Amino acid sequence: MSKIEQLISEIEMYLDSCKVQSFSGGKRIVVEKDIIDEMLAELRMQTPEEIRKYQKIISNKDAILADAQSKADSIIDNATKQTEQIVSEHEIMIQAHQRASAMLNEAQAHAQQILDQAVSDANQIRGGAVSYTDNELAMLQNLIDNAISDTENRYAAFMHQLKEHKDVITSNRNQLNQAEYSQSQEGGYHEINNVLNEE
Repeated sequence: MSKIEQLISEIEMYLDSCKVQSFSGGKRIVVEKDIIDEMLAELRMQTPEEIRKYQKIISNKDAILADAQSKADSIIDNATKQTEQIVSEHEIMIQAHQRASAMLNEAQAHAQQILDQAVSDANQIRGGAVSYTDNELAMLQNLIDNAISDTENRYAAFMHQLKEHKDVITSNRNQLNQAEYSQSQEGGYHEINNVLNEE
């Protein structure tokens, strides 16, 4: 498990362990800002480190190619020396030339094969490093997207609950004011009747 994967797991475990906020229906948690800031800072520090590690692997491609070129040059140099030694002998000059040409062609073909294999290996290493880094970043992006979506859903649910409470309070006030108005009207009617009866 890479350091980035470990940090992501720690963030998920921390979020799961956070206390649920009251009146949120279990959909909202209380997060210690200092703790989550520290975890995110560590994650930011590790992401470039992981990328540098794979860049170092990619940079080894040049060393692989240089080593392959050195081997190819050595083979060609040996073949050339053998060719010069064989050609220097007059009695077998024609045979030596043929053998030297064949050896030189074989050496060049072998050197090209080494170079081709080195380039293929380097490209494969680079592709694997890029793919791994992209997968790690995709996991982090998915975690952030889920956190954003979850936070938005919890906020919407919380606002819905507040609106329901407000509607209940508004309804209760309206009923209270209606009852007060009815009592005041009824009291005024009885006072007029009492005055008329006294007259």
